[in-house]
Amino acid sequence: MTGVALAEELLLLAYDDESGRATGSRIGLDLGMAAAVLVELALADRLAYVDGSLEAIDRTPTGVPVADEVLARIAADTPQPAASWVQRLRHRLRERVLRDLCDRGVIRDVDETALDVIHLHRYPVLDAAVETEVRVRLAAALTGEREPDERTAALAALVAAVRMEPSLGLTDAAALDARRRLEEIAGGAGFGDAANLERSNVRPSVALVLAALTRAIDAALGSRA
Repeated sequence: MTGVALAEELLLLAYDDESGRATGSRIGLDLGMAAAVLVELALADRLAYVDGSLEAIDRTPTGVPVADEVLARIAADTPQPAASWVQRLRHRLRERVLRDLCDRGVIRDVDETALDVIHLHRYPVLDAAVETEVRVRLAAALTGEREPDERTAALAALVAAVRMEPSLGLTDAAALDARRRLEEIAGGAGFGDAANLERSNVRPSVALVLAALTRAIDAALGSRA
């Protein structure tokens, strides 16, 4: 696995660098991050989509604490559908990932708790290098400058599923164009319902997992406006 997990990349895209606040749907982000951890395990050949459920196919730890905790939970449970796992994993996952990013000096925790009653935290960026690299990869994919690799295609599919186009700094027609391109990348990678896995630039095992997860997110969020 890489030094920066997909769930971390998704979170950094969703938080404003200066205000340190989430810019979109918190429920959508939580669902997307849960899916991102599961996709990470699929990318690491630890998780597969089998007969409508997600199953652990290799219990060897990946070295990433959050992913390994999820892997252990899945391995200890009976096979469950993607929709079940994204709902079960989304609770408090964002707080865990925020804490990990703070510990590594990527963001900082600004505690604005008032009277020990209203707990408010902001997470402005400290080291912009990680997020910059993510945005450069996505921009290259959106413009067609570079064919997205497996991880970038997976991230694009998650951004589209969570409806995070505004977090890319795009609105109106530009946001619609970005959504269309993100969905094209996802479909071309084998994540869309009409995609041809034989022509995918992503392993079928990963494509099947992410297709199930994006359908689960879409069902949970309901129809687009």
